[in-house]
Amino acid sequence: MESDAKHKNQIFIVTGMSGAGKSQALKCFEDLGFYCVDNLPVALIKDFTEEAYKKDYLKMSALGIDIREGRYLRHISTLIEIIRNSGINCRILFLDASDEVLTQRFSETRHRHPLGKNISEAIREERERLSPIKTKADKVIDTSKLTLGELKERIASMLSLHNKEEMKLTVISFGYKYGIPLDADIVMDVRFLPNPYYVPELKNKTGLDREIRDYLISKPGLKEFLKSYSKQLQALIPLYIKEGKSYLTIATGCTGGKHRSVFIAAALAKILSAAGFSVAEYHRDIKK
Repeated sequence: MESDAKHKNQIFIVTGMSGAGKSQALKCFEDLGFYCVDNLPVALIKDFTEEAYKKDYLKMSALGIDIREGRYLRHISTLIEIIRNSGINCRILFLDASDEVLTQRFSETRHRHPLGKNISEAIREERERLSPIKTKADKVIDTSKLTLGELKERIASMLSLHNKEEMKLTVISFGYKYGIPLDADIVMDVRFLPNPYYVPELKNKTGLDREIRDYLISKPGLKEFLKSYSKQLQALIPLYIKEGKSYLTIATGCTGGKHRSVFIAAALAKILSAAGFSVAEYHRDIKK
C-alpha cells in the first residue's frame, strides 16, 4: 500500500470537529509515512503544496486544520480547487463524532473548547461553521466508537487508492440502537429480515457464522434482495465517481448490529469485490 502511494503527490487536509481525533489521525498518517503539520494557517496551504511538489520528502503530507482558523476556514474549498488544478492530488479528510461523545471527551480531558464557550453551545456552533467543509470532504470518518488502532486501520484502508478514477468502498454494519454511523453515505435498513436473536441456538452467533448465513439465506426474497440491491449500488457508484467522490461508505443496519446487518454487509462486500471494486469491510457493533 505504501509503495503504491509514493509514486505521486498526496496531500491530505485533516480537519473536523474538535475532540473527534484530528491529532490521533495525524499520528496515524505519520506512522504510515506521511510528513505531518498540525495547525498550519490556511493562508500558507498553497505555498506548502507548491513546495511539496518540488521536495520528495513532502510528496506525502497531511495538514491538520481546525476551527481556530476562524473566518479563514471558508477559503479552504477555493484553495483545494486551485491546488487540484495544479495537478496535486489533494483530499479532505473530515473527522466527526456524535455530540454526546464529544461532550464526554471534553469532560474527561477537561480541555477547553477552542471556541471558548460552554461545551454544548460550542459543539453546536462548530458543527454549523464546519458544515460547508464537511460537505466538500472526500472522506468522513465517524470516530465515536473507534479505537486508535481501528482509526489507523480505516486511514490505511482509505490510502489504498491506486488512481483518482478508482472508488474506494467501505461497507459497514451497525446497530440502530447504537446510532447510524455519521460517515455513512448510503444507509440500508435490513430489519425487514427475521431476527436470529430470537432463535435460542442462534442468539449468541454473529452474521459471520455459517449458522446465521444458512438461516437468513433460506428466507424468501433474501437472494433477490441481495441481487437487486448490489445491482443498484453498482449503477450508482459511477455517478458518485462522476461527481468527484473517491470514497463511498455503504452502511447496513439492524437492531443490534450483530446478526442481519453483519451478514448483509459481508455479502455485499463479497459481491462488490467480485465486481472489481476496492472494498473494505467493517462491523462496528458486532462485539456488543
